[in-house]
Amino acid sequence: MKTVLLCLTLIFIAAASSYSQDRDSTGLPGDNFSLQGALEMFKKAGSPEEFEKLLNTQDNHVNNLDLNGDGDIDYVRVIDKMDKDVHAFVLQVPVSETENQDIAVVELEKTGDDNATVQIVGDEDIYGEQTIVEPDGGGDDSEEEGEGGNGPFAPTNYMSTVAPRIVVNVWVWPSVRYVYAPGYRVWVSPWRWRAYPVWWRPWRPFAWRVFHPFRARYHAGFAVVHTHRVVRAHRVYTPVRVSSVTVRTRHSASVTRYRTTRSATIKTKHGTTKVKTTRTQTRVKKGRR
Repeated sequence: MKTVLLCLTLIFIAAASSYSQDRDSTGLPGDNFSLQGALEMFKKAGSPEEFEKLLNTQDNHVNNLDLNGDGDIDYVRVIDKMDKDVHAFVLQVPVSETENQDIAVVELEKTGDDNATVQIVGDEDIYGEQTIVEPDGGGDDSEEEGEGGNGPFAPTNYMSTVAPRIVVNVWVWPSVRYVYAPGYRVWVSPWRWRAYPVWWRPWRPFAWRVFHPFRARYHAGFAVVHTHRVVRAHRVYTPVRVSSVTVRTRHSASVTRYRTTRSATIKTKHGTTKVKTTRTQTRVKKGRR
């Protein structure tokens, strides 16, 4: 009898865990690409070329995308859009012979002789809205989220006691030092639809309940924020953004549903209020153009 009860308990726990993981899924294609994992690969890589390889290495479990529904993982290529000391590393999937889709962009700016700032921005067609991730230096992003602070949704007569977010200096990252070294040649991936490197073989996408724990392990050390800090790089990227009609059409229902129901909870001393939002702020740096 005890054995039966133990088995039933284990089955219940497994089912509850699976339910929790399924419940966390947004149903968007972005569920299958880890922005935190991509930024971790950028941190580990010694060059943009190595960064691309790490993104497409199965054991790293960063990429689980199948945007065109052919049953195989998509290859993610990296294209550096450079303007002086600004880099926008576009992560892009060739969806067909004629269409490409941007997944995210790693935006990097040199802010001093030995200082640099980085963010990765998930594409709105993939994540439902622009989703910004950066290295977590501590502090609080509530000013941008409207949870206290002095942001546009701050309650009146409310004094915030949270510390402001600390922006991490990524100058010591090998990939950052590489692209700012003299003689750097701008990396533009040579690979395209059905023309991939010899070391790469596509694999079958994992189910969400299998991929989710791999993706979750990258969350430590990175934070989702709501402010563009890397302003110049974002301006470099915006005019060259690429989207696919096929991807938008295939995922339009899930994206529309997400945008309709997306809300932020504002915490005040009077309680909580839910406000629908897909808001992203751009912070202009004083003294910089």
